[in-house]
Amino acid sequence: MAENGDFRFGNSVKAVVMPNGLPKIHTHGGGASAENGICHDDSAPPVKAQTIDELHSLQKKRSAPTTPIKDGLQQQQGNAAFATISEEDRHKLQLQSISASLASLTRERGPNLVKGDPAKKLDTPKVTAEHHHYITPTISVSDSALKFTHVLYNLSPAELYEQAIKYEKGSFITSTGALATLSGAKTGRSPRDKRVVKDETTAEELWWGKGSPNIEMDEHTFLVNRERAVDYLNSLDKVFVNDQFLNWDPEHQIKVRIVSARAYHSLFMHNMCIRPTPEELENFGTPDFTIYNAGQFPCNRYTHYMTSSTSIDLNLARREMVILGTQYAGEMKKGLFSVMHYLMPKRQILSLHSGCNMGKDGDVALFFGLSGTGKTTLSTDHNRLLIGDDEHCWSENGISNIEGGCYAKCIDLSKEKEPDIWNAIKFGTVLENVVFDEHTREVDYTDKSVTENTRASYPIEYIPNAKIPCVGPQPKNVILLACDAFGVLPPVSKLSLPQTMYHFISGYTALVAGTEEGIKEPQATFSACFGAAFIMLHPTKYAAMLAEKMQKHGATGWLVNTGWSGGRYGVGNRIKLGYTRKIIDAIHSGSLLKANYKRTQVFGLEIPTEIEGVPSEILDPINTWGDREGYKETLLKLGSLFKKNFEVFANYKIGQDGKLTEEILAAGPNF
Repeated sequence: MAENGDFRFGNSVKAVVMPNGLPKIHTHGGGASAENGICHDDSAPPVKAQTIDELHSLQKKRSAPTTPIKDGLQQQQGNAAFATISEEDRHKLQLQSISASLASLTRERGPNLVKGDPAKKLDTPKVTAEHHHYITPTISVSDSALKFTHVLYNLSPAELYEQAIKYEKGSFITSTGALATLSGAKTGRSPRDKRVVKDETTAEELWWGKGSPNIEMDEHTFLVNRERAVDYLNSLDKVFVNDQFLNWDPEHQIKVRIVSARAYHSLFMHNMCIRPTPEELENFGTPDFTIYNAGQFPCNRYTHYMTSSTSIDLNLARREMVILGTQYAGEMKKGLFSVMHYLMPKRQILSLHSGCNMGKDGDVALFFGLSGTGKTTLSTDHNRLLIGDDEHCWSENGISNIEGGCYAKCIDLSKEKEPDIWNAIKFGTVLENVVFDEHTREVDYTDKSVTENTRASYPIEYIPNAKIPCVGPQPKNVILLACDAFGVLPPVSKLSLPQTMYHFISGYTALVAGTEEGIKEPQATFSACFGAAFIMLHPTKYAAMLAEKMQKHGATGWLVNTGWSGGRYGVGNRIKLGYTRKIIDAIHSGSLLKANYKRTQVFGLEIPTEIEGVPSEILDPINTWGDREGYKETLLKLGSLFKKNFEVFANYKIGQDGKLTEEILAAGPNF
């Protein structure tokens, strides 16, 4: 084989050693080549391959998926522990660890494991059952003990593409190179089917009851579902195993293992978690948390606590998650986020459902906001580096992204409005439930035939201005975004610490009228900590940690309204994006801190009287309303909605003698 990869074959080959020690290959057998004295000098020994499969095997180099690393981050762990271990022994340890993860609770060991795709076992007979002498035979032998489960371990995107295209119906390559796939009957999360084991510890630590996302189940029911998931995975010819990390801060990194039945799920988690280097993979060891994704298989509806054939179960004591009856990949992402909301506060680290970017001078800003508030749009700024779009940790080291990728909505996606997301949809990206042209494979992002919740999952390095590694210093600004369809909140307000806590706990935005037939008034929506579906502890605990860190590091809180001005939806106009960007720029630059402020009625918000590039009259919403009585009436209505929502938190005492709770309540609407 030549250095350029070309192969030359003749009727017969004879090697002659040249003066430089390299063999010269002559071709004999007549014909034009012989007559003209033409021969091929490949300057390399002949290829030793008897079959096409052996030939293909020579093309492959041993490697592992990696996350790009800069500045030497995450290289704190060496390979000393594995330096003296042979390749065979290393594979043994790896398979032992995976076998232990897949072990049944009613049998003495996990499945017999083989590395590699079962479809290739006939092509490579030498690897039929190697590395299995270490498994202790079980006492009660059954047919399952005679079966081997093939492990497809940390495959690359290219390998996962091959698996999906070959074996998963509904998987296609789009015109831009992304993998389009289907999540089955469930095209979104199933929050009513998500449960957490309530034991002696979690009964005291977690938030239960009214307003809480945590639905309880007992240990026994979890183990029943775990057994069902493990048995299903063990019955398959092959399973996909991802060993990856959460949290870019190496000091507080969590090791996670995801065992799944679909290449789509494996590629999704490859994108969404932090991808280990080959060295980190060799030294991975036992995971801190394991997901068993048996989503193709339903739970038993007659099992205690089950209300459908879908069940997503968290056991914090066992550090395990079980998925049955849903193939929607977002359950894995958000399940791990819930786990981080439990584990990180135990280390005095605040877990946040937020976007985050950093300026050229190192100033970090956090963006909180529910769907439709502009969180993604405003946190994506070409003049600033993107640390992350959705999940972060705030520790003594600063801010760190929890994830290694982005999970963007695709409905009505356009190159003009969201160029970064548009350009990120390429090879390696997973496109969920989109519709595309059968011939050209061009995606129609406006088509909602499958679902409105179409999504793209891609590594964060697909965003041009992503900061790798995804870490930053202590934040200077905490920006709470609300799309106020009532039109009474000012475009921007500077918040005191108690006000920041109040609005953080409230997590307010408003849905516009017209989303449902017969609805004419805006609908207020509240989601505690701007992510109530994922938090594990009481919202006031996260709010207290936020206030403590803001106070310690001198961060300023802001409430930014990206919604309506001059009247509610249908009467007023939405605040121009250009004005909002000017406001955000003034926050980043620090100039807004120097502005003159005045206080509003009811909510008691401090609003600036002047911002460069923004009309001064819109800064106080009362100036934009033609009907001032209507403004006051609507303002009081929104204030009463805030008060009603906050009733569930009012009796929860935090701080010494509950004084902090009193300060937070006083920071809300007053009328």
